[in-house]
Amino acid sequence: MRDFLVSRRARITPDQAGLPAYGGNRRVAGLRREEVALLAGVSIDYYTRLERGRAHGASDSVLEGIARALQLDEAERAHLFDLARASAPAPPRAPRRPSPQQVRPSVRRILDSMTTTPAYVRNARLDILAANRLAAALFAPILTGPAQPANTARFLFLDPAAPAFYPDWERQAQDVVAMLRTEAGQTPHDKALSNLIGELSTRSEHFRTWWAAHNVRFHRTGTKRFHHPVVGDLTLTFEALDLAADSGLRISAYSAEPGTPSDDALKLLATWAATMDQAAPAADAG
Repeated sequence: MRDFLVSRRARITPDQAGLPAYGGNRRVAGLRREEVALLAGVSIDYYTRLERGRAHGASDSVLEGIARALQLDEAERAHLFDLARASAPAPPRAPRRPSPQQVRPSVRRILDSMTTTPAYVRNARLDILAANRLAAALFAPILTGPAQPANTARFLFLDPAAPAFYPDWERQAQDVVAMLRTEAGQTPHDKALSNLIGELSTRSEHFRTWWAAHNVRFHRTGTKRFHHPVVGDLTLTFEALDLAADSGLRISAYSAEPGTPSDDALKLLATWAATMDQAAPAADAG
């Protein structure tokens, strides 16, 4: 909570907040605590308590006021509320072994029916749990790479092939860090997520630097560029579809604008994937 609030107020100048900047020698970047408190309509003592992580019991109206004062976007506002909820004492409960996440057969059938659309199921930690044939072909560098289990974040930061596969590697990597930061606010006691963050922080300087920025982001739709080793460059639009019956699981589906070179490349990739599938049984028989 402290680091997030400090990072958000550091990026806003008094002028951006509509406040007079008295004197030219300000010792803090961005807004002071008392300025945030003034804008949020709370006392400086109360805001200082929040910034020190003592957010248990903060009302929605107070959090809304702080979100407005700090000019938070939708993802940042949700993250602030998540952090406030996480500050509440956890009820005692017996430790239990987490059950592995499974992709139900009906979901797999839906994936397989999407023959012209690369689609896969991932969890909130960005593990790829299931993929249809076209997604397996498109994301082969991730699914078959040395950084296993197959995880988008692990591939981006630990596999040297990642910058070649993602031409916009830095933007993609920063998006992934923001996604994991968002998830960490929602599930702060997820041991597997903590382990992944610890692994990436230990092994990647880029990840450590961007993690410390406390940026958060929703990842629902957008455009990504790929450089596939077989069909070359593709620019694809993705849609993220939450599985309502499977908490934390999401289908990511990709499509190309009809009539574009990316559309042609995706069709070529589908043909190549089908050829590989046909060749595999023949090789096994031989």
